[in-house]
Amino acid sequence: MLPERTNMPLQSFRIGLAQINPHLGDVPRNIQKHLDVIAEAETQGVDLLVFPELSLHGYFLEDLVAETACRLDDPRLAPLIAASEGMSILFGMVEESADRRFYNSGVYLEAGKVHHVHRKVYLVTYGMFDEGRYLAAGEHLRAYDTRFGRLGTLICEDFWHPSAVSIVHADGADLILGISSGPGRGVSGESQDLRSAQTWHNLNNLYARMCTNYVVYCNRVGYEDGVNFWGGSEVVGPDGAVVARAPYFEETLVTAEISADALRRQRSLLPLLRDERLDLTYRELRRIYRERYT
Repeated sequence: MLPERTNMPLQSFRIGLAQINPHLGDVPRNIQKHLDVIAEAETQGVDLLVFPELSLHGYFLEDLVAETACRLDDPRLAPLIAASEGMSILFGMVEESADRRFYNSGVYLEAGKVHHVHRKVYLVTYGMFDEGRYLAAGEHLRAYDTRFGRLGTLICEDFWHPSAVSIVHADGADLILGISSGPGRGVSGESQDLRSAQTWHNLNNLYARMCTNYVVYCNRVGYEDGVNFWGGSEVVGPDGAVVARAPYFEETLVTAEISADALRRQRSLLPLLRDERLDLTYRELRRIYRERYT
């Protein structure tokens, strides 16, 4: 049974993006890194602290997936859960389920408990990525109520599927939290900017504008197996303006103010959410599904 939905409007609060370099496969060391950043964020008045995808494990785990996976009741997570009494926290981990499947999960902690878990729906199994060999895909895309209002969590490749963003937006998320382990790839034209970075910035801008939402993107840094992760974490406002952005390639904590007034103002100027036709979307998707699969 799903929890009752409160529909509380988004509140103003201070968010922190923990752009870290996890140690591959070393969960205890990474938990301590999280606790160190949490302590720093407390001094800056952060209300919600966001870590990158698989922040407890590192990314290219391969055969280390089963060895390092954690259940949600793992006692090693207790210090993080306790820390969420005063500060809400989103972090990434390999979650071992009761039936011994392994998921790339974003775990949202609040008020001293596990409040919501998003299991990555779209696993990356092309190019340099091999997630589908080691991990199970999630089966749900849902927004969830928090003390700040209704939020949604997506993990990296989920963001590359507009349907995933549309679903959590339609489910009432006023702020979408995207966590990533995005490697730096390619350069773009004369600017020599990373093509992967430009693409992510464009996606965040597009989704913020089209959903008239806040979009929060937290990406990791560092090297694994010769692959570089570029960082560039950012908060994008509902008008597409960058509220805060972290530098490339550096571990850092970036903070920003989330403004309820800015969200309300943009939705008054651009009433896309008001005019959305979910009935039409549902009807046409059912038609497409029947034509394609039956």
